[in-house]
Amino acid sequence: MILLTEFQYNPPVSYFWHAVRSEGLMVERHENYIKQSYRNRCHVLTAQGVQPLSVPVVRGGSKNKTLITDIEIDYSQKWYNVHWRTIQAAYGRAPYFEFYSDYLKAVYERQPKYLFQLNEDLLQLYLKLLKLNKPLIYTEAYYAEHANNVLDLRNRLHPKIYPDILHVKPYTQVFGKQFASDLSIIDLLFTQGPASLSYLQ
Repeated sequence: MILLTEFQYNPPVSYFWHAVRSEGLMVERHENYIKQSYRNRCHVLTAQGVQPLSVPVVRGGSKNKTLITDIEIDYSQKWYNVHWRTIQAAYGRAPYFEFYSDYLKAVYERQPKYLFQLNEDLLQLYLKLLKLNKPLIYTEAYYAEHANNVLDLRNRLHPKIYPDILHVKPYTQVFGKQFASDLSIIDLLFTQGPASLSYLQ
């Protein structure tokens, strides 16, 4: 089965749960940008609870009809500093923060112009850190329906949609007495390290 989704910013654990079970990954590159989705936001666990981090973008063209590949990141806002300070505060004491943080910081410091590129770089990093060797391909056009061997989860992995697949054993998190599920993959990586792939399996 091929997993079809949009690119996401620091994707949630549920994305990689599906990725582990797929034969390959397909990314939709012909969709229009949709706000308030994982395309430009993720969730991390801080001392104050679950906190969203959003990448500000420059909107151009007609409303709701900007191709995802044309969405530029708004670097006039100091979002990177806010995100990195939040990530450090949330995971600086996590067992594997020192192992992975430099790789993540390097992606941010490249400051790609487009959101699509940032999310691509992040996904490639997480696949590498998880040692998850899956072919990555891109759609050639936008199709509402795909072949039977494609699991279409476009717009299904969403901050407002609770995944029904994550009935899994909680892992140890840095903060909170109650387990917070389906956070960004960085929550799993920083706390579980090399065991992250086994957890996903």
